[in-house]
Amino acid sequence: MIPYPPVRQRLGLVTLLLALVTVGARAQGTTDDAAALARALQQHYETVRDFTADFVHTYRGGVLRKTITERGTLKVKKPGLMRWTYTAPDEKVFVSDGRKMYSYLPADRQVYVSTVPQESRASTPALFLAGKGNLLRDFTVTSVPVPEGAPAGSVALRLDPKRPERDYDWLILVVDRESLVLRMLVTEDQQGGRSTFTFTNLRENAGVSDSTFVFKMPRGVDVVTDTPQ
Repeated sequence: MIPYPPVRQRLGLVTLLLALVTVGARAQGTTDDAAALARALQQHYETVRDFTADFVHTYRGGVLRKTITERGTLKVKKPGLMRWTYTAPDEKVFVSDGRKMYSYLPADRQVYVSTVPQESRASTPALFLAGKGNLLRDFTVTSVPVPEGAPAGSVALRLDPKRPERDYDWLILVVDRESLVLRMLVTEDQQGGRSTFTFTNLRENAGVSDSTFVFKMPRGVDVVTDTPQ
């Protein structure tokens, strides 16, 4: 386990965004509204090769009962490539090149490195990261009210994992009703902490280069490896 819980949790959560570019499921065992939205998401995101966005991440509650707000930029590309660049209040970088995940904390001069799990040992988020997840196979999907703060014209789906996940209990995806562009991701962990990612300026098929996801190890940092158990 990575010896910095917020990093470990964040790595688990952000990989779920890749579900939106690897959806390939049939709508079984859901309400009619949820099934229709899931089918529409599938058709739309099959055409998405990559996307970029600005984000605000707010975390509330948890063991320490704190509220933390951070912001930055995101770049994602099929299959399993992503770069999160946090710019405020502290600089942080999280990169997946499809094989390794790197978490760089400049203030601590540390880089955490973990291996993307093989499918046979992977959690649901990691399967999505590998491009092998299936939205309606791995989750029970239901329609829910749009969370507070979502833009007008949004719709929401709640995803309850069909097998226990260590980093979250449930998730809510919020998308634009007309364009199906991702607006928010909300999740709650086992300690009662809630993470909300709000996305703006999202651009699909922006032509993101593979070089964006090459992590260059900074000089003079401590490297901590997360060895799968």
